Amino acid sequence: MDILSTHCIIKNAFFVQTAIGFSANIFFLFFHIFIFLQDHRPKPHDLISCHLAFIHVMMLLTVVFNSSQDTFESLPFLNDFKCKTLFFINRVLRGLSICTTCHLSVFQAITISPSTSWLAKFKHKFRNNIIVVYLFLWSVNLSFSGNMIFFTVAAFNVTQTNLLKASKYCSVFPMTAVIRGVFLALTLSRDVFFVGIMLISSTYMVIFLSRHQRQSQNLHSTSLSPRVSPEKRASQTILLLVSFFVVTYLVDLIISTSSYHRRMYSTFILSVQILVSHTHATVTPLVQMCSDKRIMDIFQNMQPQCHQF
Repeated sequence: MDILSTHCIIKNAFFVQTAIGFSANIFFLFFHIFIFLQDHRPKPHDLISCHLAFIHVMMLLTVVFNSSQDTFESLPFLNDFKCKTLFFINRVLRGLSICTTCHLSVFQAITISPSTSWLAKFKHKFRNNIIVVYLFLWSVNLSFSGNMIFFTVAAFNVTQTNLLKASKYCSVFPMTAVIRGVFLALTLSRDVFFVGIMLISSTYMVIFLSRHQRQSQNLHSTSLSPRVSPEKRASQTILLLVSFFVVTYLVDLIISTSSYHRRMYSTFILSVQILVSHTHATVTPLVQMCSDKRIMDIFQNMQPQCHQF
């Protein structure tokens, strides 16, 4: 199989992935909006999940606009403005996805911690300061992505040969060593900090839930039960989300760094990177829906109606 055929397969896989991820995130987002309208007192976990679903919807939209010629040309703006806006928004949303996933992981760790734990004193603060946290995260990510506004241009508007191709239609001007070093240091420090916190909080949850499951088995003699316990199901969900996120993030980082330093960014590599970097936005809502009892109850209640139809 040649590179062209492989590229076509990856491109088609990306559009299938985007369709699934967009539909799942839209459903997840409107489900939580419906919950808000019913309860009028949304739970903090629902607010975080709703924010994450909104971020992933917008991420997938910006990539579709930047990957398809019809959608890119349909935007009623100058090409340079399209590239600057799409890349800036996508970079901001990528950072917010990391920060919000970390926030969700930390909030879950604090929620399940016992009242005797030192984490228990943060429960009240986390519940009342979610909006403040997101204002801070948005400010940080908007600041860290400012370089995309100044250095991104439409590829067919310039004739320079030293531009780095960032997509099919957009390129990036070469930066000086100082500017590149500053933004690279800021981005990596943000990513390392939030991914590290995410791993620590997720590891704490897995250890706590595993210990709680062993205690429950000893007390209630449920070790022979064929059903999977809620604690084990929760720990599996946490492990799946965090491990999948970290793997896709590391692959995306390796591709971006190696391509930038070699000044080579082929269409094939771009397609692979886009496919990998947005897989998390597709998988996250599916995993969350499968682990949310309220959504699973809706699907179970719909099954008799579907069979009758």
